[in-house]
Amino acid sequence: MPALPDYFRISNAIMADIRAGKMKAGDKLPSIAKLCDQYKVSPSTIRLVFVRLEALEVIDRYQGKGVFVTDPKTWLRKP
Repeated sequence: MPALPDYFRISNAIMADIRAGKMKAGDKLPSIAKLCDQYKVSPSTIRLVFVRLEALEVIDRYQGKGVFVTDPKTWLRKP
């Protein structure tokens, strides 16, 4: 079985943390720099994580304010 790309693995981990209640709707995600340190990846990988999470409606991004968790009940239901 091929390994998942880093951005896929990290976005799944963030969604799992939210589902587990470690983060709640309205919580601000750590900065790109912090996430790079945490997951040992490059900023471009974290940007891909944000693109995927935004497409799944897991996060909202606000210019100059940050990245915030949305309510899991509103996430796109994908099989």
